[in-house]
Amino acid sequence: MPKFLVDQDGTPGDRNSVNCVSIEHKLGVRASPTAVLEYDNATGYLIGEENRGLEYMFTMMNAARFAVGVQGVAVSERAYQHALSYAMERVQGQAIGLAPDKTTAIIGHPDVRRMVLRMRALVEGGRSLSMAAAGWLDLSQNGDDDIRAETAPVAEFLVPLVKAFCSERAVEVASLGVQIHGGMGFVEETGVAQFYRDARILPIYEGTTAIQANDLLGRKVLRDAGQTARRFSAMIADTEAALQTGSAKLQDIAARLGEARAAFDASLAWLLETAPNDPRAAFGGSVPFLNLTGTLAAGWQLARGARAAEAELQRGNETGFMAQKITTAQIFAHHILVECESDRARIMTGATSLLDEASQI
Repeated sequence: MPKFLVDQDGTPGDRNSVNCVSIEHKLGVRASPTAVLEYDNATGYLIGEENRGLEYMFTMMNAARFAVGVQGVAVSERAYQHALSYAMERVQGQAIGLAPDKTTAIIGHPDVRRMVLRMRALVEGGRSLSMAAAGWLDLSQNGDDDIRAETAPVAEFLVPLVKAFCSERAVEVASLGVQIHGGMGFVEETGVAQFYRDARILPIYEGTTAIQANDLLGRKVLRDAGQTARRFSAMIADTEAALQTGSAKLQDIAARLGEARAAFDASLAWLLETAPNDPRAAFGGSVPFLNLTGTLAAGWQLARGARAAEAELQRGNETGFMAQKITTAQIFAHHILVECESDRARIMTGATSLLDEASQI
């Protein structure tokens, strides 16, 4: 809808009847203002073909949802780098169990190390998931007919995972960044409060997390009776088998990945069985199922990366970088993949209490 109507000769004519009533005052992303617009018999123009608006919207929305997920990775990376730098420079206290007579930078404290490594694992997990999904999307849009038909279901399955996992975890990563800074994290001059504010909008942008969960369960799982979800699980099982032929570290990652996949398989079976007769119970577990699936997908991609890194180590290439990739995959497996079992319990047993009409809300 243009600000000025265009005359027959292409020059700007009368001003269109759309006005900015107010600028909204937002929690974050203040460099990207939003406004309330008033349309007073304004003139708009049809874009594309009539009666195809919903189709166009979903094309745009899928691209936007993927982009918001990538934005979550970007905010997370910045928060992680800021926190890591601070943790390596801020000297406070003595390291537990190490050189008790000397002070240490806070990165030497076990819990600070836990938070920093969790941040790194979440950032790299989100980036790996986004990159893998981008590859599937590319094939689904630019491959030949057979390849597009083969890859499109998986690409569509991964989009809500990228959006939800990367945006929700961005809030967690940014929050951990504030925590690592301690009291200084609440001081604007450090900059880390801005990361948290800006990350908080991401689970809301372009469809809330619950909308992504409804999409995953309703359109990506129930619509094809779980066929694509089972294919997703089978690909992860193939990765587990490949990891079992590697080092003890890779076998350890494979074991944790297998446990998370088992939680996914059990949840999927329960949802497929429950949804036809009790859709409220099924959709009551949709967000935990989305969280479980996104976490599993990110862990899967990190596991694939760890296997590739070990192959490079055996060739003697970039040993420090490759060793770090394996360690990050282990951190994700030990500290984040284990959360899939909790989500399984929320899905399969949590709906009863959640939807109990005796519950007072």
